[in-house]
Amino acid sequence: MAMPPPPRSLRVAVIGAGAAGLAAARELRREGHAPVVFERAHAVGGTWLYDDQQRHSSSSMYASLRTNLPREVMGFLDFPFAAAPDSVDARRFPRHQEVLRYIQAFARRFHLHGLVRLRAEVLAVTKDDDEGSSNSGSWRVRWCRNAAAGDEEEQEQEEAFDAVVVCNGHYTEPRTADDIPGLDAWPPGKQMHSHSYRVPGPFADQVVVIVGASKSGADISREIAGVAREVHMADRSAPAATCQRLPGYRNLWLRSMVERADADGTTVVFRDGSSVRANVVMHCTGYKYSFPFLLTTTAGVDEGEDTPGSTVVSVDDNRIHPLYKHVFVPQLAPHLAFIGLPFKVTPFPMFQLQASWVAGALSGRIQLPSEEEMMEDVRALYTELEAVGWPVRYTHCMKHTQFEYDEWLAEQCGGHAGRVEEWRKDMFDAARKKTVECPETYRDDWDDHHLLEQAYQDFNKYS
Repeated sequence: MAMPPPPRSLRVAVIGAGAAGLAAARELRREGHAPVVFERAHAVGGTWLYDDQQRHSSSSMYASLRTNLPREVMGFLDFPFAAAPDSVDARRFPRHQEVLRYIQAFARRFHLHGLVRLRAEVLAVTKDDDEGSSNSGSWRVRWCRNAAAGDEEEQEQEEAFDAVVVCNGHYTEPRTADDIPGLDAWPPGKQMHSHSYRVPGPFADQVVVIVGASKSGADISREIAGVAREVHMADRSAPAATCQRLPGYRNLWLRSMVERADADGTTVVFRDGSSVRANVVMHCTGYKYSFPFLLTTTAGVDEGEDTPGSTVVSVDDNRIHPLYKHVFVPQLAPHLAFIGLPFKVTPFPMFQLQASWVAGALSGRIQLPSEEEMMEDVRALYTELEAVGWPVRYTHCMKHTQFEYDEWLAEQCGGHAGRVEEWRKDMFDAARKKTVECPETYRDDWDDHHLLEQAYQDFNKYS
């Protein structure tokens, strides 16, 4: 019987030291690789690294933000997110400071800080094809120490790696409602994105139009209503005649989508024909996937063709193409991978499973399908999404499929990363249901005590 090839140990560049990047670093090292994590900010934490002065652009946190999932659901599979004596917010739906504390504790517990280069911004990632095979050879990573590190000027450096794992998140590059006629003529001071929102004080006595009624739009609308004269939350999915004041508020309305913005720079017209004179329009419309350090094909290119000199990755209306199972670029697998792209998920457990899969594939312990088979899977996904009318921008949305995906990943990993527990799935579903039924109080009024008991029974295994 032929012996399996010995495991490979590779030098791997990990881009980003948020939860995904730290999970990648741990799993890569567990598998015997040598990861180097590049983080442009001054500390680990990614989007959870709150920055009230916006000194770096990674943070999309506002001061009062609380999680919309219970802490027990959010934690990594083998590192419970439980309230502790040093908690800064012991509630089940804590504020962002508590999540950052948890991520930092994860980094300390698994001795990851020594793998991270802080204030190290990746400028370019290119493939060195001199060695012939598309799946071998080195990657060139050009990076620099940010001037904030105390250097008189940024010093660029270039290093070679065997593989690259992209973990830079997708809550950095704002996505705005560019399809609203007239709004592009409004000056920056009259419109903003929720990415720049921190506290409600600047909106005192103002009329604010919020474009977007999802989690951030709803939370920010309610908070601003405490100080503003009027807040109008425009929901793209609401019927055209929608104009209703929300219960419990004297100055907060749910409206139909904005039809246009007049050139006077103050008037916003809704689809029902009504209008308001607004001081500011805030886009709570999500974010774009952005990989400025990667050579990419232009959006809209033929999905069956590659552009010479590119890394065979395109970003078209928030679809990253082509990606096998939202992680691997088929032509370059497993040496170029992405962790953390799916949204509407329980992120940290998924990061851990994806990272374990990537690490095992790089070492040779896990065998990936052929490039042709992976591309066929990508095309099948697109066909399935088109058949059900799913927009291109929702390609990486896993609102209804995340636990099926997690289970598939766990099977690929052969149990190395564990599995998502049933109580976690049930607690997630209960929290989502409560969000709809009690949008004002779901964070502090919950009734899943039996699931909480199961969670803490499991947590005792890791104490």
